[in-house]
Formats: sequence, C-alpha cells, structure tokens
Amino acid sequence: MLIDVNLPLILLAALVASISPGPATLAIAGTSMASGRTSGLALASGITTGSLMWSVAAALGLGGLMLANAWVFELIRYFGAAYLMYLAYKAARSAFSNKNLATRSFAGGKRSLYAKGLALHLTNPKAILFFGSLFSIGLPPGTDVANLALVIAAVGFQSFLVFHGYALLFSSKAMTKIYLKLRRGFEGAFAIGFGAASLKILTARV
Repeated sequence: MLIDVNLPLILLAALVASISPGPATLAIAGTSMASGRTSGLALASGITTGSLMWSVAAALGLGGLMLANAWVFELIRYFGAAYLMYLAYKAARSAFSNKNLATRSFAGGKRSLYAKGLALHLTNPKAILFFGSLFSIGLPPGTDVANLALVIAAVGFQSFLVFHGYALLFSSKAMTKIYLKLRRGFEGAFAIGFGAASLKILTARV
C-alpha cells in the first residue's frame, strides 16, 4: 500500500539533493550562462535521464537485496543516514565559505549536450549512493511494482522540474545575480534538510 511508502521523505530529500550545488547543477548553470537557455535545457535533459536511470537501478536493486537478505535493510539504512549527514556537513561548510561557485560549461549541439549530460550523471557515483540510501528507508521491503513505479515517476518528474528550472534560472543574468547573492542562505537550508532526513532515517520505526 502507498501508505507504507514514505513518499514525502523521498521527495523532500531528493529535492534538497537536486537543488544543492553539485556536478550536475553546476554544469547546467555554467552551460546556461555561457551558451544560453537552449543549451542548458539540452544538458539538463541528459542529466534528468541519467537521474531516472539511477533511480530505477537503485529501487529495483535494493528491492531484490532486501527481500533476499533482511539484514541488508538495516545495513543500508545506517549507511544512508551517515551519507545524508555527510551531505549536511558539506552544505553547512559551503554556507560559511566565501568562495564563489565553480561552474563548468559544456559546448556542442543539442544531441551532443544531451549525451554529455547523460554521461555526466551516469558516471557520478554519488547519484547511486544517494538513491540507494534514500530508498532504503523510503521503500519498505515488499513494496509492490505499482508503488515502486509511482515513486520512480514522482522522483523523475521532480528532477525534471529542478534541472530544467536551473537551466531557465541561469540563462537569465538577473536571476543568476539574485541566486548567487542568496547562495549562502540556500546552502544553510540544504544543510538543515539533509540533517533532518538523516535523523528521520535513524529514528524511523521499521
């Protein structure tokens, strides 16, 4: 049943992770600022596809592991909590840093940028670590195919909105200035969000 799936936790943590600066968001920002909205959107499409593929792999792989070995659930649960706390630490450190964001720009046509975005996200090991830690508590053992598909679709749609939103945001010079001015506040919020998700995992009754 859907009530057993912690969808709010999954979406909240996935939102914080996708919004916070990382290889994907920094690449979208740099490409959008350097080459414009169309290029940024093409790169974002590739990254979104990569995110969806990692999400499917993590959900299906964890489901099989947890059904076969009950102890795996607890192991991944605590590993996931530790990883989210690590992300909270990184975000907090960035919030207190005066360094500017180091963006990365990609060049090429739409297809080329899509392929580069896909490759960027598929070769990022942090993506599978994040989805694995998140789904370990958000998806209880025995989750049926329908609910599994619903969660994957929800996370995928949210990722689409965030990554393409970044492309639109950073293709506008005015919006870019506003974001950079408020960056430290955003990072502080990210740290709180990751920390809250980690504590939720540790204190959840399973």
